Amino acid sequence: MKALVKQHAQPGLWLMDVPEPEIGPGDVLIKVLRTGICGTDLHIRSWDPWAQQAVDTPRVLGHEFAGEVAAVGSDVRDMAAGDTVSGEGHLVCGKCRNCLAGRRHLCRSTVGLGVGRDGAFAEYVALPASNVWVHRTAVDLDIAAIFDPFGNAVHTALSFPLVGEDVLITGAGPIGIMAAAVARHAGARNVVITDVSESRLELARKAGATLALNVTGQGIAEAQRRLGLKEGFDIGLEMSGRPEAMRDMVDNMTHGGRIAMLGLPSDEFAVDWSRIVTSMITIKGIYGREMYETWYAMTVLLEAGLDLGPVVTGRYDYQDYDAAFDEAATARGGKIILDWTS
Repeated sequence: MKALVKQHAQPGLWLMDVPEPEIGPGDVLIKVLRTGICGTDLHIRSWDPWAQQAVDTPRVLGHEFAGEVAAVGSDVRDMAAGDTVSGEGHLVCGKCRNCLAGRRHLCRSTVGLGVGRDGAFAEYVALPASNVWVHRTAVDLDIAAIFDPFGNAVHTALSFPLVGEDVLITGAGPIGIMAAAVARHAGARNVVITDVSESRLELARKAGATLALNVTGQGIAEAQRRLGLKEGFDIGLEMSGRPEAMRDMVDNMTHGGRIAMLGLPSDEFAVDWSRIVTSMITIKGIYGREMYETWYAMTVLLEAGLDLGPVVTGRYDYQDYDAAFDEAATARGGKIILDWTS
């Protein structure tokens, strides 16, 4: 089968013929139809310091995907050939304290699809049945392919109650844009999102943000003034990993404000901890999705009319992967999809 492989420990990717994955009694073989390009894939392609320590070569990339079940192992009872599916890209041990308590997203032994084991940038991918999500209602394949990052957005946005709250999102990447859509759909009063890319801010406006602010020329305090806020934002969703964004967020939170932090900083940085203490601000770190409460919430949100269409801005045949990755690397658009049906 064809697969997109990190064949060598150097920058680049290789489209190659590799063996079709085998499945065991509890596994599912999936024919891949669509995949989404993630920032993780860009790191691996460029072979930056993180990728060099995280990935062994050769490795089939990819963890955002949608497909249909091609075959199931002898112990699999709740899905069948032809089912439309996506996959949870975090594979957990099932034996640690958190896994046994049902907190699988907190497993310390998590293995990432397309990072620690061969992934979904291929004609077929194999996963344990416990990591396969069956779409029981109709869903656009492009949207099904981005359930992984959509889950990050939902997990982050729904960390705290949103009804009637004023929400600040720093970072209008695809996940930040999806989080803005979720927050508005979930009942937030105002949703402000910040970035330095005007094209991404325009996508956020289409997704439902109350105010999309370019912080190259305006500060977050200006957003408060324009919306008539007197005491700051109730909820913060930090999606950028940028030190200045986190500091600005802290400076503009109300007393007792709550921050969910998904953005992953590249280095340590300082924040005003005295302000966090005296303002009694809660900070919660977010990684991945809750398994599988977040997946259930994603499905229900789409069934209830949440529109993620504006988030998908590029579609390519998988053989044109270089052009697709180049567009994704510009950080100006939304999600880029690879089509594996040709």
